[in-house]
Amino acid sequence: MRTVRNSPVTGLAGQFVLLAVLAATVGLGVVGWLVGLAHGLAQYGLLRRGLRLDGAPGLRPADRVTLARAVLVGGVTALAADVLAGGQVPAAVPVSLAGVALALDWVDGQVARRTGTASAFGARFDMEVDAFLILVLSAYVAPAVGGWALAIGAMRYAFVAASWPLPWLRGSLPARQWRKVVAAVQGVALVGAAAGVLPGPLDTVLVAAALALLVESFTRDVWWLWRHRAGAGSLPRPGHPARPLPHSATATGRPATSADRPVPSAPRPSAPAGRPGAVAPAAPGTPARHPARQAA
Repeated sequence: MRTVRNSPVTGLAGQFVLLAVLAATVGLGVVGWLVGLAHGLAQYGLLRRGLRLDGAPGLRPADRVTLARAVLVGGVTALAADVLAGGQVPAAVPVSLAGVALALDWVDGQVARRTGTASAFGARFDMEVDAFLILVLSAYVAPAVGGWALAIGAMRYAFVAASWPLPWLRGSLPARQWRKVVAAVQGVALVGAAAGVLPGPLDTVLVAAALALLVESFTRDVWWLWRHRAGAGSLPRPGHPARPLPHSATATGRPATSADRPVPSAPRPSAPAGRPGAVAPAAPGTPARHPARQAA
């Protein structure tokens, strides 16, 4: 129980240290500090709740890597907020942090595989970090490429919101490799546009192409869920431990858990207390420790 309490605190402390380093090096403004601290506190609360519902004694090895990624995403969030508020931050700093966070997404998958510690909680934690990072990056590049870029980060959250009044959207999707490809494209395109290494028009084309792929992938999955909607009216709410939550932002290669396998349209029973299936929303961030829906 002590580990459960201390694991989220480690993330909160790490977030504060990263913000202090950014303030001392690139000059983090008041807005950046407030947003970064808000991210850290939200991460602390959601992670603590998730661990309690999962019944785990603490973070697993792969989860610790994901926690490091979440702290980096908090740094990107603080810098992006500072820039959007009119601050001057070298683009290389948020781009570097985001690049490392995306690269570590592969690492936590490898750690989960080698240690045999993949879990539904870890998949959800990883997914939320990915999704939030894509949302922040889309907001960061929106002033340069256009407000429509926000659709990339907002699409997954819009899907979750739509699933509340439309229970059939909560169904389980069959595994599809194309989702992982689309997920990877989103991260690469947004980081590339944020870096500004290409001429402005090419950045716009790159992000637009990524959005088009995302729309195609979402549309295909929504159509599949509609066609297999029989019995979906009794499905639990999004985030319920018994079913995977669709639409992660990026994809790792983390080994699949029981949540990754397609299930019949009838709802499966809730997992017993204390087992890995009992998860709750984890700290924010989209890339298979993920549930069935990997990208879009």
